Amino acid sequence: MGGVFFILMRCPYCKTDQDRVIDSRASADGFAIRRRRECLQCERRYTTYERAESAPIRVVKKGGDRAAFDRQNIRSGLLRACEKRPVSSEQLDAVVERVERKCLEAFDKEIPTRIIGNLIMEELKQLDQVAYVRFASVYRDFQDVTEFMQALTPMLRQAQDSRRDKREDGLQQNRSRGEGAADAENSEVSGQET
Repeated sequence: MGGVFFILMRCPYCKTDQDRVIDSRASADGFAIRRRRECLQCERRYTTYERAESAPIRVVKKGGDRAAFDRQNIRSGLLRACEKRPVSSEQLDAVVERVERKCLEAFDKEIPTRIIGNLIMEELKQLDQVAYVRFASVYRDFQDVTEFMQALTPMLRQAQDSRRDKREDGLQQNRSRGEGAADAENSEVSGQET
């Protein structure tokens, strides 16, 4: 027999279990339900997520040890890499969601930490290059400056190419503006001559 039931969550602020759901929607990736709750005791608001439970995937560490996959470990690594960087909490949540989804889609039982680290680095490379360098320097455990520079060289080339392209675009726009101004000036002069 079906019925309505309430799941009471403990408020992270006052620890009472009296709340109400004020908003409920699917997360951006569609793999979780995001619920906005309001505590009936202290009236503060907080967010909870509901996810489908799947078969536990295990992470194979460098030394061969195995541990349960924990999305919080991904978030912790991202927080350290993005410390004092202009990266919002929402952006970090989105990265965690994408990395977790890719891991769960590609692997059934076990996933090497190397794969998770590479997925995180790809996300950080797009999000914030300083955070990428921080994460890569710890994750890849560079032994000397040469290894570090080999990892940075492609990014430096890309940044230089991007700056050069922007400069060329700016010069082209200036030329276009200059030609447009010259055309307007010429038409004014020819109009005055007639």
